[in-house]
Amino acid sequence: MPKRVLCGVVTKAECDKTIKVSVLQVYKDKLYKKVIKKYKKYTAHDENNHYKKGDRVFIQEHKPISATKKWVVVQVE
Repeated sequence: MPKRVLCGVVTKAECDKTIKVSVLQVYKDKLYKKVIKKYKKYTAHDENNHYKKGDRVFIQEHKPISATKKWVVVQVE
């Protein structure tokens, strides 16, 4: 099974080798036909502390690096 890749914006980059990425999901409600925006935050591994707040990045699933980090930064947009 292929690993998921998500696109999001870095919301926090203060920790060492760790960033928080906010990913937007847009979908239409089945019953009310209303467009809903839903944000979810993921903790991702940034090996070189290269990314800063506001950067658009792609994150990919990875084996668990720590208790909360299960994503790694693939590339910057």
